[in-house]
Amino acid sequence: MKTARILLGLPGLAALAYGVVLFLDYAGPAWPDSGTTLLWIGGGPIVNDAVFTPAAGLVGLLLARVLPRPWRGPMQVGAVLTAVLGFVGLPLLWRAYGVPPKPGLHDGNTWLGLLATLAVVWGVVLAVSIVRIVQVRHRAAQKIRPRVRS
Repeated sequence: MKTARILLGLPGLAALAYGVVLFLDYAGPAWPDSGTTLLWIGGGPIVNDAVFTPAAGLVGLLLARVLPRPWRGPMQVGAVLTAVLGFVGLPLLWRAYGVPPKPGLHDGNTWLGLLATLAVVWGVVLAVSIVRIVQVRHRAAQKIRPRVRS
């Protein structure tokens, strides 16, 4: 069991080492100016662990306590997807060219894209919740109605 864990961890450690080599290759020649890049690389996980993950956890816990059972799962999935999409879109929402330009990345309206994606996510959440409520009511009605056999 222990060797399986080691074997599973080796590719991750190799990828980490390769990432360090690539970063040193990039940061070495431009050292004083590459300190902000190091902050950017380390800042993302810190902000995620300190802000987004606890907020998503608290929202999920609140939703689990407040909502009726058919709504819980879809609403929690919608909340997690909203947090993930917000985290991914944050660099472009914060400032227009917050990430290095890639073809097509800065061509569109970031706010409109995020809002459209969130509208689709919450539309699916609403549809799934309605289907679940109809199923629960149908099952409850089946239990109440006596079955007549002919």
